Amino acid sequence: MNFFAFQLAGAALRALPSGGLWWPGADLLCVSDLHLGKAERMARRGGPMLPPYEVRDTLGRLEQDLAATGAGTVICLGDSFDDLDAAHALPPAERAWLERLVAPRRWIWAEGNHDPDPVPFGGSHAAEVLRAPLVFRHIARPPGGDGAGTPDSGGALAEVSGHYHPKARVNLRSQRITRPCFLLDRKRLILPAYGTYTGGLFSHAAPLSALMDDPAVAILCGPAPCAVPMPR
Repeated sequence: MNFFAFQLAGAALRALPSGGLWWPGADLLCVSDLHLGKAERMARRGGPMLPPYEVRDTLGRLEQDLAATGAGTVICLGDSFDDLDAAHALPPAERAWLERLVAPRRWIWAEGNHDPDPVPFGGSHAAEVLRAPLVFRHIARPPGGDGAGTPDSGGALAEVSGHYHPKARVNLRSQRITRPCFLLDRKRLILPAYGTYTGGLFSHAAPLSALMDDPAVAILCGPAPCAVPMPR
């Protein structure tokens, strides 16, 4: 299994090619922003008609990461569904597939802005998840906020979040490429979107530049994840 190994607040982590985060020491796989059901939600709201295969593609990659890591705990870091109606509208086959993935593991659905309420697929629901020295939440708190570089009530020292779907445009091996990416500094990690039908926000955009301290790196997703200085 290819990965990029790094540390955050002393936790030894691995960025996977898919955009998943593997924490071997905690037996934990974290994925963010699956946005399952986006094609259904867009059609329901009168938007463009997209091929309705994104749920199967996203679940297929998730199943591969679970098989490769053997993770006993999964944190879905918010916006797992494009909205709550999309969660209830999953076709029976995809619903059963998701329930099979959830059932044998400790599965935590962290609430996102698209899916703030519990969903009917098993597992548990939480506003955020503390697993010291890390705290997992959907949206990063601004610098100086509780849980991002300063100990919170549970003693967490660093923050893992999603929400922004970061991507980076870089020159790599004489080619100009754009890839989803993790953003990492000394206090926080922002995960890329895991879902198939998800766009992205460039790392040089103002919200991400304001969140990330110097020095920060972008860990590019793809067959061989690698780190580059965060483009600003």
